Amino acid sequence: MNERIRWPDERLIKAAQDGDVSSLTTVVMRSQPHVRKFALSLCASPQDAEDAAQEALIILYRKIGTLRASGALASWMFRIVRNECLRHVRLLVARREDAPYAPEAPEASTQPSAEESVLHRLEAERIAAAVSALPREQRQVLIMRDVQGLPGKTVAHALGLSTPAMKSRLHRARAALRQALETTTDDAIDQPVGGKVQP
Repeated sequence: MNERIRWPDERLIKAAQDGDVSSLTTVVMRSQPHVRKFALSLCASPQDAEDAAQEALIILYRKIGTLRASGALASWMFRIVRNECLRHVRLLVARREDAPYAPEAPEASTQPSAEESVLHRLEAERIAAAVSALPREQRQVLIMRDVQGLPGKTVAHALGLSTPAMKSRLHRARAALRQALETTTDDAIDQPVGGKVQP
């Protein structure tokens, strides 16, 4: 098929950072297939992947000057794509959590305290990160079924699975998520403030 596209070399990246528009355009074009591949492996759906890849390439175009080491382009792009995919999961989780309360909660409802809001947001971030770390096939079924709330048959059909196969995959995804969340809780207790939890 077509030859393997490599990441842009350091000389090209340096020229782009120095403001050469032609080099910058080439850097973005050569990065695109890799960025899309990251997005497809990390995001929950092809639509989210497309959005995340596009956003990452826009950031690359606008902020290439902030890249400190030209050899770190791939890891920088990976982080940006991962953050974008996480943002999409957070939005889905937030929408899902807000939906049941919307119809029956006019102004009379009590607002959560600032502390409760922060804790809620941190918990949503932790769940989103754990979902994002699941293998792609588990992440897809979990988000479609538990976050988007799609019927089991619809999820099975969309993923090209039988209903029992979909249920089995969903069961494994839920178990993996539960284990990941338990692990991050234990790590958070054991770690000093500001420490990084390894996935």
